Amino acid sequence: MTDDTTEPTTDGGSTIGDASPFDVVSEYEETRRERLEKLYRSYIYTPISIVWTDWRARIGFTIVLTYLLMGILGPVFVEQTHTLDGPALITPFQSWEYPLGTDDMGRDLLAQTIYSTSNILKMVAAGAISTVAIGTIVGSIAGYKGGMTDTVLSSITDVFINIPGFPLVMVLGLMFDDVLLGNPWAVGLLLSVAAWGGLARSIRSQVLTLRQESFVEASRSLGLPTRTIVFKDIVPHLMPFIVINLTNSGRRVIFEAVALYYLGILPFQNLNWGSILNLAYSAQAHTRMALIHWFLVPMVAIVIISIGLILLGQSLDRVFNPRVRARHEKPDGEVDDEVDDVPNAGGQTGGL
Repeated sequence: MTDDTTEPTTDGGSTIGDASPFDVVSEYEETRRERLEKLYRSYIYTPISIVWTDWRARIGFTIVLTYLLMGILGPVFVEQTHTLDGPALITPFQSWEYPLGTDDMGRDLLAQTIYSTSNILKMVAAGAISTVAIGTIVGSIAGYKGGMTDTVLSSITDVFINIPGFPLVMVLGLMFDDVLLGNPWAVGLLLSVAAWGGLARSIRSQVLTLRQESFVEASRSLGLPTRTIVFKDIVPHLMPFIVINLTNSGRRVIFEAVALYYLGILPFQNLNWGSILNLAYSAQAHTRMALIHWFLVPMVAIVIISIGLILLGQSLDRVFNPRVRARHEKPDGEVDDEVDDVPNAGGQTGGL
């Protein structure tokens, strides 16, 4: 009878029969350049390639980028407008010096729009990011931990869900007007006070399903800490839903900020879209054709950035779709032009 077990070799190497599969390592060592190329393809080339093949992404990205450039670089090239800088109530395109016209005090509406954009973008950044961050953290931990942790966090979430958000913001705006004066970051944080509850509840519901998946069980069996499992295993699967809520939160911040300034609840040092609408309404610009441009300029600015955020949110959903990413990560660079609208792991798609 022949013994099939391979005996130890004379050079001290392990035998095939005694070798553990965990001792076998790849003979190929990835170089630093190859790692950088892989990171570049995964996090830069592939997202840009996916975005570029979708008309919604091209339009939305162009709009949002235009507003970013206008808010960041606009104040560098355009001077702040002041009272009596020009003739009063010039209509749009009547003068190259004032392409969007002027208000009843001779202030340039184009300069007002540019400087308003800078403040609005700061409010959107503070409000949208804080809303999504709080909602994601609270919802993920509550859904994964369960038990008393879930009960406490869910009770806090229910309180914020049932609080009338906009009236609460109005009251807080009147109470802390000194802090909010000239501080768009504080205004953005104020607008996120009661806005994260609904997102936290939705995130919790999806995490309750994902925590039973095999990859979560595998991470748990390896003894990984909760923060690693939640934020490296579970949250990435919810990124499409989170991104869409990020763009929706940005739109909400814009609308609520403009409404609060329009109603005169929030104090301001410089003119913004809401205060411009307030002044135009006080002058009855919406009923007089000679003044209608004063009312329409900030409204059009608000509508366009809102459309841009909607289109960008819809298209970014495809960036996290594994089937779409696999098609765009081909090493030969061949990209299928057919748009894949199959919902991804997050199960969420944007919509108008």
